[in-house]
Amino acid sequence: MKKVIVIGSGISGIAVSIRLALKGYDVQVFEQNPYPGGKLSSFSLKGYRFDAGPSLFTMPHLVTELFDLAGEKVSDHFKFHKKEIACKYFWQDGTRFTAYGERNKFLEEVNKTFNEPKQNVERYLNKAKKKYELTSTLFLEKSLHKLKTFISLDTLKALFQIQTFELQKSLHEVNSQSFSSPYLIQLFNRYATYNGSDPYQTSGIMTLIQHLESSYGTFVPQSGMVSITNSLFGLAKRLGVKFSFEKEIKEIIVKSSIVTGVKTQSHSYFSDYVISNMDIFNTYKKLLPKKASPIKRINQERSSSAVIFYWGIRQSFPELDLHNILFSNDYKKEFKAIFKDKTVSDDPTIYINITSKDINGDAPEGSENWFVMINTPADHGQDWLKIVNNLRDISITKISKLLGVDLKDLIVCEEILTPPILETKTQSFMGALYGASSNDPFAAFLRHPNFSNRIKNLYFCGGSVHPGGGIPLCLLSAKIVDDLIPKS
Repeated sequence: MKKVIVIGSGISGIAVSIRLALKGYDVQVFEQNPYPGGKLSSFSLKGYRFDAGPSLFTMPHLVTELFDLAGEKVSDHFKFHKKEIACKYFWQDGTRFTAYGERNKFLEEVNKTFNEPKQNVERYLNKAKKKYELTSTLFLEKSLHKLKTFISLDTLKALFQIQTFELQKSLHEVNSQSFSSPYLIQLFNRYATYNGSDPYQTSGIMTLIQHLESSYGTFVPQSGMVSITNSLFGLAKRLGVKFSFEKEIKEIIVKSSIVTGVKTQSHSYFSDYVISNMDIFNTYKKLLPKKASPIKRINQERSSSAVIFYWGIRQSFPELDLHNILFSNDYKKEFKAIFKDKTVSDDPTIYINITSKDINGDAPEGSENWFVMINTPADHGQDWLKIVNNLRDISITKISKLLGVDLKDLIVCEEILTPPILETKTQSFMGALYGASSNDPFAAFLRHPNFSNRIKNLYFCGGSVHPGGGIPLCLLSAKIVDDLIPKS
């Protein structure tokens, strides 16, 4: 039986281990942490449970597909339900908007709140859908770096309608030309943050992200986001995948340009294939130090990162839901601060995720578990203690004003995540959440491929390589690697 070693047990590493075990490989996963999941993990603090990382679950079929492939009944291992309300939005002038998951309710609410004609939004969403349909098989579901991907009818169809992608416009320009309401423009600009980019720079093709959320919906795993990790981890083990925790890989072994295994501090492990689920920059710099790095690919501009406050709140707020956004007054200034000035605006947008709204037991009765996130630049050596203290004061002041309470008196416990801490925990270079940003119109082509051109049998998956960051794209990267590796 041929052997595969996977470096890292992030969601993509677990998914690719499942796929290759089903193809007949002997798979072993090495993880530096004592737990699986990477960013998609959780912790508890004084009776409050928190999902540590990704908080949005959409496109659940990419998870359930893995159980289907294994011949298992999904509901026996992983349960989730669809949200009626995708997100609640708040502006500082008192404007509020509830984004319903059902299309007609969403359109009605847009018209009622922003006085935006429903046909404008319908036209926009239909165009976003078309972008997705034209590009999904080309950009998301296959290797973008193999010639056979481009020799297809799908490619020809996409090329004939290339103007549909609006590559020459920024996302903000597309949104400004589509809507009259500045509130709605800002709301749709927000989708650039789904892959850590700037709506004033990233291409207009990114409207397809809105299609994914509006078409597939927003979901809640019954036991929290970490149950995605736990259910797939369990599936992988049932398929015979071996996991070695607290085993940090120090080097990928290469002989005559062919990968032969990996080294830890004390042992060498040999295999026919190696798949790195580690950030691509650190894969080259730390694990392949003697090999030439693809400088242009790995040195691209980093995506945004975040400061996250995990707060146990001894009160509940019915005006809030699972996902909540408190917008800044000057969105352009906010993104200039992140990507140009490498700092944080003094009026940042604040995201609040509260899983206890949907999951019993995530907080004590009458209380809520708040995941409060502010987008920041990656770690360029900023004074993060100063930034965190400033953001804490700003966040408490803004939220207190919105809710009419003195929030600081309601915080009973706190944990904080910063870009440097994120890098230490997950090996994400500079603490960037999504690897490279997608601010360049040709970012999809600039991302590192899922295989090495120079080292045979070395592959890559996860958010820092093609097709990108976020749970759905990480799962798709695992699928792409599976397609590239032949059956055992």
